[in-house]
This record gives sequence, structure tokens and C-alpha cells, in this order.
Amino acid sequence: MEEKLMDIFGIDVFDEAVMLEKLPKKTFAALKKTIDNGEELDAQVAEVVANAMKDWAIEKGATHYTHWFQPMTGVTAEKHDSFITPTSNGKIIMEFSGKALIKGEPDASSFPSGGLRATFEARGYTAWDCTSPAFLKEDAAGVTLCIPTAFCSYTGEALDKKTPLLRSMEALNKQAVRAVHLLGNTDIRNVSCSVGAEQEYFIIDREKYLKREDLIFTGRTLFGAMPPKGQEMDDHYFGTIKERIASFMKELNRELWKLGVLAKTQHNEVAPAQHELAPVYATANIATDHNQLVMECMKKIANRQGLTCLLHEKPFAGVNGSGKHDNWSMISDTGKNLLDPGKTPEDNLRFLFFLAAVMKAVDEHAELLRLSASTPGNDHRLGANEAPPAIISIFIGEQLENVLEQFVANGTAAISKQGGWMNIGVHTLPELKKDATDRNRTSPFAFTGNKFEFRMLASSMSIAGANTVLNTIVADALSEMSDEIEKAKDPDRAILKVIKQTIIDHKKIIFNGNGYSDEWIKEAENRGLPNIKSMVEAIPYLLDQKSIDMFCRQGVFSKAELESRAEINYEIYSKAINIEAKTMIHMAAKLYIPCVIRYTKNLADSILAVKAAVALADVSVQEELLVSVSSLLSKAQKALCILKEKTEEAAAKEEGKIQANYFRSEVFPAMEALRTPIDELEMLVDKSIWPVPSYGDLLFEV
Repeated sequence: MEEKLMDIFGIDVFDEAVMLEKLPKKTFAALKKTIDNGEELDAQVAEVVANAMKDWAIEKGATHYTHWFQPMTGVTAEKHDSFITPTSNGKIIMEFSGKALIKGEPDASSFPSGGLRATFEARGYTAWDCTSPAFLKEDAAGVTLCIPTAFCSYTGEALDKKTPLLRSMEALNKQAVRAVHLLGNTDIRNVSCSVGAEQEYFIIDREKYLKREDLIFTGRTLFGAMPPKGQEMDDHYFGTIKERIASFMKELNRELWKLGVLAKTQHNEVAPAQHELAPVYATANIATDHNQLVMECMKKIANRQGLTCLLHEKPFAGVNGSGKHDNWSMISDTGKNLLDPGKTPEDNLRFLFFLAAVMKAVDEHAELLRLSASTPGNDHRLGANEAPPAIISIFIGEQLENVLEQFVANGTAAISKQGGWMNIGVHTLPELKKDATDRNRTSPFAFTGNKFEFRMLASSMSIAGANTVLNTIVADALSEMSDEIEKAKDPDRAILKVIKQTIIDHKKIIFNGNGYSDEWIKEAENRGLPNIKSMVEAIPYLLDQKSIDMFCRQGVFSKAELESRAEINYEIYSKAINIEAKTMIHMAAKLYIPCVIRYTKNLADSILAVKAAVALADVSVQEELLVSVSSLLSKAQKALCILKEKTEEAAAKEEGKIQANYFRSEVFPAMEALRTPIDELEMLVDKSIWPVPSYGDLLFEV
């Protein structure tokens, strides 16, 4: 099995090993300088690389190539071109030029631009991102060479998620290298952010999925009563994986390994039908590309096996939804993890400096982090005791908290708490080395040994946005701290002073307690920490002058690009809730209410029939049921009328902030008001005539 895995891993990737084999040494060396050091790409180098890439792809059966990019839809996009070029004798040759590798020109008019481009301004460009390797994708269309690219407008603004991410990585590299040099580590020339994205998802039977219009159109169930059993027994969590799911996971692993994705961990999650996949870490850019491939492969392979993969954050009410934990750290080109405290964190000045920078960044820009994890679906999770609270705080544990307290009190730290050993009490079991600190699953931003785990992300979203924000705010914090040191006459004393003052100024962001408790909400308010409860409330912070200045200062976003993204976020929210509302209206009017009317007729007919047969027969059960069902039917009809009215009013509102807020404050509650009586009716109406599969059917019959 190991030999087979070694044989297939990365076989569909034009990675460094393939380039070393296929490219002339000079070309390979020149391309490596571009990838590793950010040097400008020579056109002649691109020509040689394109030819080698084409030959390699054709050898593996490819007929087409595509510039694979990530517009602000949150999913990937591609336009396929064949390699064929006609010859004068009526034949063809297979060609792929350096120009075609470097630049593409997809139509940009129908992608979200937030006002950066008018509909008639159609030109957009894709630019080869050589830091992320090309790969082959095989499906019913055949084999296609996919070239990761950035996507920008004719006027140069970023129209995608990759371009800002790459800019943020450069900003972090610049400021982190500057900082480590001030700390005496002058051998370090490059710092990259390392990311691992844990992906949660649901798998259900496809035949049942196709009978639920809400799942098809919105990705979540808009109606549905809980079955007698949910997740309360905790028996699904890390439980034995069902055969059908195991088959899916086996094919998924194989597909991902071929694409060079380091899929490592798989298990059942806490909710029925919920699972998780976790990879080995990669640089933020490659990790982002890989996570997009993970989500795409999950959907594709599930379909092949008669299943459906649900990536929505809350596909089922009453059980835990799905998130995506973003594990983030900084790694130098010398192999040093700048967030590794080592065995004696109290002596590790470099670690304390970078830890303080992260504290400063998160405290000053908590609102941006909250927005970076926001989707309409994630509003159902955050703060609901199944995911981190909507309040941003940092967990560092008792060991590091004690070290910071010593540093504030004395300007240095002398000792730190150690983990020791754990004796389980069974002689045949070995003693286990304990970590110095327990973990905290209620924290939205937790230090977990040598990295931070940003636990708020939505399962369906690209990780590019969150990592763009993280990289940029930390780069800005490092810049300010480095400025202070460079201005000082005694840099060594200034380093200690800057660390101490940064800890004092931002210690309010540290919280090691229970993030689910009501007491924390009150305490966070007293500390002045923002509690942003919805996506719509988070969007305005993107256009705070503080945010604009910070992003412009680090060269990640222009003011126009930020304004466009705010507009797109409002648009995304409004469209998502509008689709959900219209789906609810359709399902209630065409499926549920007609079904219940038929059922009430059956009940009434039953009462009349029994009375006709036996004059004194007791029909109190049927009558009581008929009254209950009729009452709920009336409530459902009234709620349906209100939802129709609110949805029509929302459509007439001015697009943008006003419309999004109306959907949040008026339409969303009207949707909940319609769901309530219909879910109650599901518990009363004969299952054999209920028009859609139930939660029990979807969650337990896979």
C-alpha cells in the first residue's frame, strides 16, 4: 500500500521534481529564483516552461489547458482552450506558448466586481501564479492542464481572492524579515505563512437530496423537524466509519494525493452524517488552492458514488454545523517556526516578540477577523455553543499567560509552567508526557503549541480572505513594533520595552475561559471587545478609516478595492437570503400546505365515515388532531403571506447596505416564523404523505 501511495502521490502535478526533470538547468534555476525570491519572470524562461508543461500534460492525455482562478464568487473558475493549432496542409500541431502561459483574457463582465467594472467593460486578465504548481484535472471532459492564476481588471484592480493573498504574503514576509533582523537573526532571508485548513462536511444520500428543493437551491434545509435521536449520545464522533462513507473517503484520498494535496486525517465529526478531513500544512497560497480542490473533489466524488456532499455551514437545524479551522503560523527559510515557544518560552525573545505582535494585530483589528469568517450561513453557527463565539479573543493557556504576566511585572520572565508526566494508573500503559496547557475548543483564535488556530471560518468559504487579513494585520503590527525599535538609541533595551508595552496594551484580548458562558459576554463588553452578531453588522468595518489606512499602508488593498468588497459582501448576503426566502415560499405554497390540506381532508372524511358507521363512536382523537393541524395550517398560511410581503419589500429596497439590513432584520425573522408551524406539522402529519425526506432519512440513512 505504501509503495502504491508513493507511486501515485503528486503524479498529476507539474511540481519541482517534474520541472527538475523536464526543464534545462538554467531555466529551472531562473524559475526557482522567481518562485523563492520574487524575482521578475523572464519571457524566454516562460516560453521554455510552457513547452515543457505542454509536453508533460499531453503525455498524460491532456487536450486542453485552462487558467484556473478564484473570482470573488468564492469558488473557482476556468475557461478551457485546446492545444491544437492548424497547419497549412489542413493538419494540426499541439502548441502552447509562453504568452499563453503567462496571460489569459477571460470575460470579466459577469463576475462580481462591486462597482470596479461596469457590465459593458468586459476585459479581464489572468496572470500565471508560478508559486502554485500547475496540475491536471480529469473528468468527463477528459484531461485538462490547470494553471493557477491571479485575476485582475483591465485597470489593474484585483477581481479575485488570490491577488490580495499574494500581496499579504509579501507584506508579512517584508515585515517579519525586518523584525527578525532587528532581533539578531540576520541569516533569515524569507518568512512565509504556513496554513492547514481542516474541512468539515456532511455526506447524505443523493436520491434523498434530489427530493429536497431547499438543499438543491440553498445548500441547507429550510424546513425540518428533529428526529428522536440527534447527536446527544456523542456516538458518531470519532465512531466507526460506515462502509459507504469509507468508500467515498478512499476515492477522495486517492484523487487528492494524485493532485499533491497532503490529505492526512479523516474521521466522523460530532453531528450525524458529518465528517472532517485535515491536511498537512503548506504555504498559505498553496493551502488555499488545495482547499478549493478539496471542496471540489468532495462534491465530484460524492456524486459519482450516489452521495451528495454538503458544505453549507448549517445544513440541518438542531445539530452542529460545519466550520473550517485555519491553522496559521510563520516559517523562516532556515526552517524556524517563529511561533514555536521552545522548551523555555520565557527565554525565547523572538517568540515573545511575535506573540505580542499577534496579540496587537488581533486586538486592533478584531472586527476584520470577524468579517473574514462571515457568510450568511455562518451566522447560524457563531455564538450558538457549537462553534466559537462571535466575540474575538485569543487563548494562549496558563503557561504562556504566566510568562506574559512575569514579563509585564519584571520586564523579563524567569520560569514557565511545565507539562510533566501523566500516570494513567494501569501498569501496562506507558506514562504520557503532558502538554503544559490544556486546549480550549470555545476560543475563536487559539494558540495550539506552535501555531494559531482560527476556528471561526465557515465550511463553504475560501480560506484566502481570512489569511489575507491575518497576514496583513500581523505585518502591520510588526511594522509598528519595528519602527519603535529602529528609532531607539539602545535597540536591545527597546526590544524588551516594546514587547512589554505591547502585552500591557493588548492583554485584554487574552481569554482562557469558557467562551460559551454568559459571563464571558458581559466581561468582553467590559473589556471593550466587539460582539458582532451577524455578517451584515461586520461589513461596515471594512471601510473604517483605520482599516483602509492599514490595508493601503501594507499594499494589500486600495480604497477602491475595499469599497468593492464591501459592496460584494452586502450583495452576497442579500442574494443568499432572497434565494432562501423564495425557496421557502415555493416549498410552503406548492408542497407543504397542499399536503397538509389533503391530510386535513382525510381526517375530516375519517371522522364523518366513523360517525356514519357507528353513531356513538368516539372520534375525539381525530377531532383533536384535526383542530391542531388546522390551527398550524392557518399559522403557516399567515406566515407565508408575511414572508411574501417582506421579500417583495426587500427587493424594492436600495441595493447594498440598506437592502442587506432589511433582509437581516425583516425577511430572516419572517422565514423563521414560517418554518416553525411547518416543522410542527411534520410531527403530526402521516409520514407516508409528507412531501420530502425527513431529517431522520437524511442524517441516518446513508
